[in-house]
Amino acid sequence: MTSEDAAGSEPGQGYARTAYPVTRREADQPETLRANRAWWDAEAADYYAAHGVFLGDTDLTWGPEGLRESDAHLLGELAGMRVLEIGSGGAQGSRWVASEGAAAVVASDVSAGMLDRARRINATVTDPRLCVPLVQCDGARLPFPDGTFDVVFTAYGVVPFVAESAGVMGEAARVLRPGGRFVFSTTHPVRWAMPDDPGDEGLRITQSYFDRTAYVEQDPSGQATYVEHHRTFGDRIREIVAAGLRVVDVVEPEWPEANLETWAGWSQLRGGLIPGTAIFVCRRDR
Repeated sequence: MTSEDAAGSEPGQGYARTAYPVTRREADQPETLRANRAWWDAEAADYYAAHGVFLGDTDLTWGPEGLRESDAHLLGELAGMRVLEIGSGGAQGSRWVASEGAAAVVASDVSAGMLDRARRINATVTDPRLCVPLVQCDGARLPFPDGTFDVVFTAYGVVPFVAESAGVMGEAARVLRPGGRFVFSTTHPVRWAMPDDPGDEGLRITQSYFDRTAYVEQDPSGQATYVEHHRTFGDRIREIVAAGLRVVDVVEPEWPEANLETWAGWSQLRGGLIPGTAIFVCRRDR
């Protein structure tokens, strides 16, 4: 995933902010956080304009394939549960969770621009349960006490956008009660070995799957403007286990024939041959 993916533009047709040079290099957590918070603040409105209809204002969609939680049932029973969404964007997923009878739902994001979009959507809902509370915070530094929630989740939020993704796993585990569940979706690690192109070019291996240096878009002075971090499949599993969580399931959604959307590097062509999304379902046993 690149900023063109996030923006939903076609390759070569990104917003002006994506015209900066692209490189693979090290980027620490402060640089990554600063760049991505500013990028999402600036792009929140355009992101919603591009993807709002596909995502729905009160739905939980796990990725560009269009897998809905109403079909996948990865979060488990939600009635009466206390639920936290991290990297919530417009809080669409949180509203869906609230509609399922959760006792309490909190939507959090590091981006003030995204939370402003969430407030705007909140203002349009007629069911008061769906006007979810919003908290601005870093997903790797959650401002909640230990054992606060029964479920923590994110759909393409936080995990690829931080340098310290192991810290995200640790924080999710910390705020979960024993028996609680953490579910997150992210770009499938195999995609990092291929160009981010929806056509045939995107089916070629052009770089090492094991290259864990960050994807960085930067301005002419070398200041990062957008950053994503790659972890291999094994890296992800080790991070989860090190946080004290157990992997219950890993879902690699297939691309439905009915989905004709092209979401930058995601397309029916690529989705029919290789996975684009990985969803990790994790449990805190004690």
